Amino acid sequence: MRVLFLGDVMGRSGREAIARRLPSLREEWRLDFVAANGENATQGNGLTPAHAKDLLSSGIDCITLGDHAFDQRQMIQFAESEPRVVTPLNFARAAPGKGARVYTTGRLKRILVVSALGRVFMKQPFDDPFLQVRQVLDQHPLGSAVDAAVVDFHAEATSEKMAMGHWCDGRASLVAGTHTHVPTADAKIMASGTAYISDVGMCGDYDSVIGVRKDEPMRRFTTGMKGGKLEPSNGEATICGIFVETRPDSGLAQRVAPVRVGGDLPPAEP
Repeated sequence: MRVLFLGDVMGRSGREAIARRLPSLREEWRLDFVAANGENATQGNGLTPAHAKDLLSSGIDCITLGDHAFDQRQMIQFAESEPRVVTPLNFARAAPGKGARVYTTGRLKRILVVSALGRVFMKQPFDDPFLQVRQVLDQHPLGSAVDAAVVDFHAEATSEKMAMGHWCDGRASLVAGTHTHVPTADAKIMASGTAYISDVGMCGDYDSVIGVRKDEPMRRFTTGMKGGKLEPSNGEATICGIFVETRPDSGLAQRVAPVRVGGDLPPAEP
């Protein structure tokens, strides 16, 4: 399978870049499945049902969420009714939606998508992600129950992300870190065949401070005082993500490559 996972969609610029570029990328790269983290797609704070529908109509097959999953109150009900949205597995026991879903591609291949939150340096006491991710992967063995498995690990600390990568090695096709909005240069295939990257970056305007207009973050850092709201930067967006091609027999990775398209970052394509 040929799978593309896109990093945090940041505001209007990220949504528009995906709508403009993804349909042709799907065809050019012969993609079987596209997933994206959409938790910042609405003004950098959560995701509305309307914006979720926009992303899905742009060619995304599945949207994962993160610690801002329910910043937009409409998502609480929408996550229960829309099967193409995956909420964080370990957000809370009473959280709506599902943290793991299996999808069938156009070529009748089955792909498991899991969303989980890290706990190091995060503001909320989320449940143990390692136990819950392992349980889901054990319930959906790669190469038999599913043809591919993607884990979106939405976390702050690179050490925790790397630990999750090793924890899933041999059980998932891809472990993709999200949340920091900065693409890392450590994409690789781990010892037992799982593709890994600490952070795929964001789909947003990089002439910014992690997707936010520069003036207010700079004011807060230099003065220690708030002067206004944090607002997404709406310049030309770079689409950032990770491409993985899986082995037909085992579902493990045989190729992995970072993706950067458009905007002001150096291009990287599979």
